[in-house]
Amino acid sequence: MPIRVAVQMDPLESIKIAGDSSFALMLSAQERGHEVWHYDVGSIAWESDGTRSGKITAHAAPVTVQRVEGDHFTAGERRRIDLAKDIDVILMRQDPPFHLGYISAAFLLDRLKGTTLVVNDPREVVNAPEKMFVLDYARFMPPTMIARHLDDLRAFQRKHGSVVIKPLHGNGGKAIFRLDEKGTNLSALSEVFDQTWPEPHMIQPFLPEVAEGDKRIVLVDGEFAGAINRFPGEGEFRSNLAQGGYAEAATLTDREQEICEAMGPELKRRGLVFVGIDVIGGKWLTEINVTSPTGIVAIDKFNGTDTPARIWDAIESKL
Repeated sequence: MPIRVAVQMDPLESIKIAGDSSFALMLSAQERGHEVWHYDVGSIAWESDGTRSGKITAHAAPVTVQRVEGDHFTAGERRRIDLAKDIDVILMRQDPPFHLGYISAAFLLDRLKGTTLVVNDPREVVNAPEKMFVLDYARFMPPTMIARHLDDLRAFQRKHGSVVIKPLHGNGGKAIFRLDEKGTNLSALSEVFDQTWPEPHMIQPFLPEVAEGDKRIVLVDGEFAGAINRFPGEGEFRSNLAQGGYAEAATLTDREQEICEAMGPELKRRGLVFVGIDVIGGKWLTEINVTSPTGIVAIDKFNGTDTPARIWDAIESKL
């Protein structure tokens, strides 16, 4: 049965369709006969209407998508729609960073509960920022410290030698720095981080196993759906595809299978339908991505699978 889908994401003009997971989900929805709408998160509005949930609207346009680079969508007239009455499913797919604007939009979407299904569950997205939710599975993580005080960061660096420091709510591999065994520039970098972000920072040992790959594993409704192994590009230590990394087909190690089985039931319970986790060297869990996970296009390319269809099967089962 056709459903009405609204995708909350960045401008369609700016996406690179060859690897964009949101575009793949839109294309898959359209192939199923679903009606697809697009809106920017900045157009959401809440207005009191005498009910507890209020009226939640967005300025949206109906869209048709096609896998043609440079001509990948057409849009109808943009108008204000009621997200409770006019839409059945919302995909919350705008790119992080995870900040107060992101959180505020998620809280508004959470008020649709009981009328419109939002994927991933917005309340649980707020409760599960990538580098904080992963702390629930610290037994699978490398040594880690979340701190802001320079003395704490220095003590950790002296203990572990070469380290990586990153913003707690960063995304796409941005602003991740590797420091040498002497901790050169740690104090200067700490100053920059402190001036840029109010939250504490994450510091971990540099893992030489990154040369063996930084695996993106996708789970759909708590079940393993596929994986790719990402490697750093020339002159880089970051394996993110957005930072010039490249990918290869991958299967799970026994340790990675254990990680998936440990968190799968909790992801399902929380309504986190589409999740991407990152594991370095086949054993070190570093992130649990729930805000706007990526990687399904590359996974399907290597494995001959159809992950968007699997995600839509999971979504439709919840309606």
